[in-house]
Amino acid sequence: MTIHESIAAKVSAFAGVTEEDVLGWFETPPTPDKGDIALPCFKLAKALRKAPPMIAAELAKEFEGFGGIVKAEPAGGYLNFFLDRTGEAKKLVLKVLEEGDSYGSSDEGGMRNVCIDFSSINICKPFGIHHITTTVLGHSLSRIFRHLGYNPVRINHLGDWGTQFGKMLVAYKKWGDKERIENAASPTRELVDLYVKFHQEAEKDPSLDDEARAAFRSIELHDPENWELYQWFKELTIREAQRVYDLLGVEFDSYNGEAFYEDKMPAVIDELKAKGVTTVDNGMTIVDLSAYDMPPCLILKSNGGTIYPTRDITAAIYRKNTYDFYKNLYVVAYQQNLHFRQVFKTLELMGYDWAKDCVHVNFGMISMQDMTFSTRKGNAIYLEDVLMKAIEKTKAIMQEKSPDLADMDEVARQVGVGAVVWGPLYSSRIKDFTFSWEKALNFEGETAPYAQYTHARCCSVLRKAEGYNIVKADWSCLDNESTANLIKAMKALPAAIENAAEKYEPYLISRNVIEICSAFNKFYFENRIMDENEGVRSARLAVTDAARKVIKLGLYLVGIEAPERM
Repeated sequence: MTIHESIAAKVSAFAGVTEEDVLGWFETPPTPDKGDIALPCFKLAKALRKAPPMIAAELAKEFEGFGGIVKAEPAGGYLNFFLDRTGEAKKLVLKVLEEGDSYGSSDEGGMRNVCIDFSSINICKPFGIHHITTTVLGHSLSRIFRHLGYNPVRINHLGDWGTQFGKMLVAYKKWGDKERIENAASPTRELVDLYVKFHQEAEKDPSLDDEARAAFRSIELHDPENWELYQWFKELTIREAQRVYDLLGVEFDSYNGEAFYEDKMPAVIDELKAKGVTTVDNGMTIVDLSAYDMPPCLILKSNGGTIYPTRDITAAIYRKNTYDFYKNLYVVAYQQNLHFRQVFKTLELMGYDWAKDCVHVNFGMISMQDMTFSTRKGNAIYLEDVLMKAIEKTKAIMQEKSPDLADMDEVARQVGVGAVVWGPLYSSRIKDFTFSWEKALNFEGETAPYAQYTHARCCSVLRKAEGYNIVKADWSCLDNESTANLIKAMKALPAAIENAAEKYEPYLISRNVIEICSAFNKFYFENRIMDENEGVRSARLAVTDAARKVIKLGLYLVGIEAPERM
């Protein structure tokens, strides 16, 4: 039982309220001199029919001599608890050292499936910087949910269907060179050049658009020659994207994209009609959502063609039937808010009660150097370029600061990639984010390199110590403010993990990691870790070891590696 649970049990018995309610009332005092835990007694006024200050004073007496609490002090309508710092530090450190990478984990998920649709790159296009947020956010969520006992099903819903592929076919047949594309460092950039050329030529000759529509129709009909070319485009794209995924450490369980659902949509369209969910308006088949303050959800165009909602409705049904998901997450930018509201409402109108388990995990936009990201205009910024430039810049910094560093290339990769990943995961996902080289690669402040450097510092201290004797640790030396703050920050990680899963917000973990790093660096400078006294040295090394493990775990959960030397 944690100290919070012990306090809650006593308050419950005293006031006749539930322990669960009390656990939700606890606050953290603004400064250490106000205590370690605060209980607002306003919540008890109705049950006890007394003024909050009186309740706080009476409750304080109940905690005299209570295990783990040094003092319970009334402060207006609050009761502030001062904990046994030594006991709390020992308990937390031993827990972290014992649990290691499983610290903060749970079996709450019961191995239930959580489908996570993320990254979802487009065929025939390189990996753009604008795909970084969906990719790293989805990757982090998959790790967080796995840590809590769920089974994440990682889905890359490829953008591999539509008239644009007819344009690609026309452009390739008119101006493409297979050998040149195959042998290029980036085959998809060659394809993009062709795509851009198509639009330039189509402005002069609009008949090219008719050719493109006809070419895409031939793909729909599986014309052997064009289908083979289409599959080749897809293969080139996935193979090239894998280089980026390898750099990021991202993996997928499914690459089923839009094309996968083409032969599954007719049955769903029939179901929609049979259930009376659809109506026909100007030749289009729609779901009327005016009663829910939404425009209609388009199912079939007037020419009988399908559209995004049709595919997403079909995909959701397929995923439920295939994975029986507990949650079905779509990590997609906020511009698609209306689209997913329409899709989820349509699923609900079809009678699927699991529609409530479909969640749009939306996020803000990313910008860099005031550039927009339009492949059609040919001015996209490619993620692989950004990652390689980050690695290159990191290596230059390390050559200046740590010229003798072993495995410099590997460390530069870990730190450079981490710097890029960190940005979208350090603020609430809905906020727009502007990438800055100066900020991302800063080894001080609230950045990934700072957190990685702190981890490396812990490793360096432990290497120099060449071990410690936990049995001989003198825990009494940990009774000081800097250690207490570090213990408090490390203790907060499990709750941060749970909140991150509940709110789909990995930044809660990133922020906690920075709090731990900041607290450790203060602990490092204010306490002589390599003390001559073996008991003191062992206790402080144990704290350092625990900090190392917790920082590494926190970084892992947001998709960032933790170098041991920097």
